[in-house]
Amino acid sequence: MWDYSEKVIDHYRNPRNVGKIDNADAIGEAGSLACGDSLKIYLKIENGIVTDAKFQTFGCGSAVASSSILTEMIIGKPVSEVRKITNKDIADELGGLPPEKMHCSVMGYEALEDALKNYHEDGWVDIEDLKEDEVQEKIICTCFNVTENVILDAIKQNGLKTVEEVTNYTKAGGACGKCKGSIQAILDKFYNRIPDKIQPQVKTLSPAQKILKINSIIENKISPELQKDGGDITLVDIDENKVYVKLQGKCSGCKNSTLTIKAFVESTLKEGVSPDIEVIEV
Repeated sequence: MWDYSEKVIDHYRNPRNVGKIDNADAIGEAGSLACGDSLKIYLKIENGIVTDAKFQTFGCGSAVASSSILTEMIIGKPVSEVRKITNKDIADELGGLPPEKMHCSVMGYEALEDALKNYHEDGWVDIEDLKEDEVQEKIICTCFNVTENVILDAIKQNGLKTVEEVTNYTKAGGACGKCKGSIQAILDKFYNRIPDKIQPQVKTLSPAQKILKINSIIENKISPELQKDGGDITLVDIDENKVYVKLQGKCSGCKNSTLTIKAFVESTLKEGVSPDIEVIEV
């Protein structure tokens, strides 16, 4: 189980400012129902001050709590000050979020950014009219519709260093995993790094060496992490680059088992053994 602060629990159980503002001066959206989380935020602005804010969120408790506390953070504040709020500010105001739930605070930041991007001092602007003129952002993760700019913002604001951290904060790479190479390239470019020259060594592993390495990583790295939350994993079979596993304990009945397999188990084996590894739950 993840460890949530009292503030997160309070805002989840008693969310503030839920609803819609008619004739809002600014409206922003982030996420999508297809991704599992979505947020729409409405702002009323008078004389450069946010006088009211409401939200509609579909998602987990952390998403509701992040949206709720965000509205409290911005009501009564000048737009110039509200524009400076980051996802880290939202998480800090909640007393922290588990790494796997930081993407909820990012969603709040994205929705707020979207709302203020479409707000001008001379009044409300139709969002759809603006979007027609915008340059299409490059989508890196097609599973969760995460753009390059969202990933870069998360890296800059939170000092993210690994693909796994980017996944925790943005969900990018948390499904099929095909975009993890692109995410690594963004990280390398941001930190001006030369990618590690380890892939030729990985490809020289014999079938027996690959099996031993996969088994070792599962037993010594993956299994201990799952056991911390009352779960576990068993290696069932290996067929070339396909690794068949069985989740046990709390992991076996978890609705997020697919995310666990792809975002944690598969990504760990890809990094430690080969980028061609595919993990299949049986």
